[in-house]
Order: sequence, then structure tokens, then C-alpha cells
Amino acid sequence: MIAHKKPRRIALGEHVRLLFEDRVTIQYQIQEMLRAERIFEVAGIQEELNAYNPLIPDGDNLKATLLLEYEDVEQRRVALEQLKGIEDRVYVRIGEKIIFAIADEDLERENDTKTASVHFLRFQFDAALIDRLRAAAEIIIGVDHEQYRAEVMLDDLQRRALLEDFV
Repeated sequence: MIAHKKPRRIALGEHVRLLFEDRVTIQYQIQEMLRAERIFEVAGIQEELNAYNPLIPDGDNLKATLLLEYEDVEQRRVALEQLKGIEDRVYVRIGEKIIFAIADEDLERENDTKTASVHFLRFQFDAALIDRLRAAAEIIIGVDHEQYRAEVMLDDLQRRALLEDFV
């Protein structure tokens, strides 16, 4: 699983990570939750499936878990206050086309004072853009928030891993 996740894990600066999910990563996550929480009943298993299955890409999108990582508790508290709205400022850029994330479709993870340290994102693509990606267009992932900016061009291994989500 570590090898599978490696090209799907994108660092945006020091404190922001994206893990682009797929059927394999979600299956592993569900298995871990069932094991850790000792869920063996059909209803409990179905509840986990219902919670995690929407994180699997649908063939015309990418889905990612956004992680805001600060080890120091006080630094994390301050950062989560300053980074309100960051989940809406994460993007994928192909050429001049920028696709901003659609965040937290399942439930709101931000309140009046702070954002959460974990968000779930969807990047929706049209057929023409998917064709450009398949034709070797460069993929740039970034975040453009007033308190946090970072951008990275995906290497070939990362690009190929994400292209597998467009089936």
C-alpha cells in the first residue's frame, strides 16, 4: 500500500498534503477502519462503505484527501484559524485551465473561527481536458490562499498514477 500511495501523495509546501484517492486506497482505508473499530456486523460494514465509497473517482474527476499537517499543537491551532477557506483554494492546472476543488460535499468541516485539518476534495474535468491529460499535458497542483501558497508540477510517475483515475 505504501508503494501504491507514494505517487498519489503530493506535498504542497511544508504543511499541506494531498492524497489522491482511488479504489485501492479507499478499500485499504475501509479495511483498516473495520479492523481498528472491530466492526463485524453487516450494518456497520455498510455504514463504512457508504462513508468512504464517495471518495472513489468516478472516471471524470480526481478525488483527494487534503491534510493540513502541523506537529506543534499551538502552531496547528493558529494555522487552522488563519487557513479558513483553504480547501476551496486548492487547484489543478493544465496549461492555462485551472480547476478549483469542490470541497467537503458530504459535510461542512469549517466553522466561524477555523478550518479542519482534513478535507475531502473533488476536481471535476470535462472530456476535452481529460483528452489533453492523456496526450501528455503537464499537471500542476497548487494552493492559492492568502496565508498559504504553493505549487508543484507532477513528475511522470505521479501523472501516470492520476491518469489511471480517468477510466
